[in-house]
Amino acid sequence: MSFSSISGEAVRSKILENFDARARHPKDDYRILISTEILSEGVNLHRSNVVINYDIPWNPTRMMQRVGRINRVDSKFDKIYTYNFFPAGPINENISLKEAAEAKIRAFIEMLGNDARLLTDEEIKSHDLFNRLNSKKTITGEDGEDDPELKYLTYLRDIRDNNKDLFEKIKRLPKKARTAREFTEDNNSVLTFFRKGKLRKIFKTNRNIVEEVDFFKGAEILKADANTKKEKLDKEFYKHLEANKKEFDAVFFNEGEELKHSGGRSAETRLFRLIKAIEKSKEYTDDDEDYLHEVLTLLQDGALSKATIKKLLKETTGETNPLKILAIIRSNIAPELFQKTFVTSAADTSGPKEVILSEYLIRGNKNG
Repeated sequence: MSFSSISGEAVRSKILENFDARARHPKDDYRILISTEILSEGVNLHRSNVVINYDIPWNPTRMMQRVGRINRVDSKFDKIYTYNFFPAGPINENISLKEAAEAKIRAFIEMLGNDARLLTDEEIKSHDLFNRLNSKKTITGEDGEDDPELKYLTYLRDIRDNNKDLFEKIKRLPKKARTAREFTEDNNSVLTFFRKGKLRKIFKTNRNIVEEVDFFKGAEILKADANTKKEKLDKEFYKHLEANKKEFDAVFFNEGEELKHSGGRSAETRLFRLIKAIEKSKEYTDDDEDYLHEVLTLLQDGALSKATIKKLLKETTGETNPLKILAIIRSNIAPELFQKTFVTSAADTSGPKEVILSEYLIRGNKNG
């Protein structure tokens, strides 16, 4: 039996019946399941006790997610077996797959510490960063591109090891740090990095709108060399900063308030109502209901990007089948957002809303 992103809900139901020990109506029609990464989160397969990794992801968490599908508390097996495939010697000499995997895992762990194997050091990550860190389907990157996550990890490690004074200065930067410089855009703007509890968000003004940017785009914008000239802040900076603050405030969805005011954050409200309307469907398993409850939590905690919410609403428009709606939701929300080290409960975002740093990007002809 096989499963991928193009497989339907009917195939997924068969998988649960044959491989999930908690299935309501267990069957024994299949003994072997071949799947892409899509089943590494959210589906339990613990009627099995063997995992064969044909490709080796460089992020250790990927491996743990896969094994975690069969290594469950209520498994009847005393032993779990994991087998990893590497290319044959002559092939590996050309593509250096094993060496690339080892180098990337080593860089990842060295930068983040040994606990990075479990990704417990969430202090330096965000939803977007975590999603991007895990987005590679193979360790050598997609379409021959370099891995930006490895580039930044290596860059930070180099500062830590070879420029300790700068590293200490960075660590001691006060909250609300702000600066200004010329930037090659046709209008002035402000990029702001926010934090609330363990949630991190980056917003950037763009004329009369505010856009959320991911970690890598934000890092590229902030990148400057030691000779970049610092410019003065003016009153326009504060106008842009306030716009970013309002956008960050709007991230946090309050069920009671939003349902009273239909003219509020309509996209979030519509998605919330859609999920509430279907979450107790008779077609759902207990795991399906638990999954939708977690999605509601992510929505309320601001963990879902606007782009994701809009895409979900677009793809579910006119759809009434609860199983198809669930499949659309699963296919559009990254499994990494459900990791325990990130926002999975209101307590994770219970801290104050904080501005960590802002940069005023002044229209100019040079890019630092």
